[in-house]
Amino acid sequence: MTTSWNETQQIETHLMGETDPGDSLLFDAQLLLDEDLASKVIAQQKAYCVIKQFGRKQLKKEIEVIHQTLFSQPRHIRFSQKVRRLFRKP
Repeated sequence: MTTSWNETQQIETHLMGETDPGDSLLFDAQLLLDEDLASKVIAQQKAYCVIKQFGRKQLKKEIEVIHQTLFSQPRHIRFSQKVRRLFRKP
């Protein structure tokens, strides 16, 4: 199950919805006829999901570091007080 660079690009373009309707229909027909291509598409979809999840975890870590910096260090106390006032119940 070797995948060429052109095939990978074709799959990506299809998955991202960047193909014109005619090419998209042709690719869908190829998927029905070629089980190997269909399994490659599924594998690429799974890879994108894993990459997306990893990116979200990384972003959450970065946001938490920023949060800890802004709300725990004395030099940012005025900023944190302003933010807390914005969300305080009247």
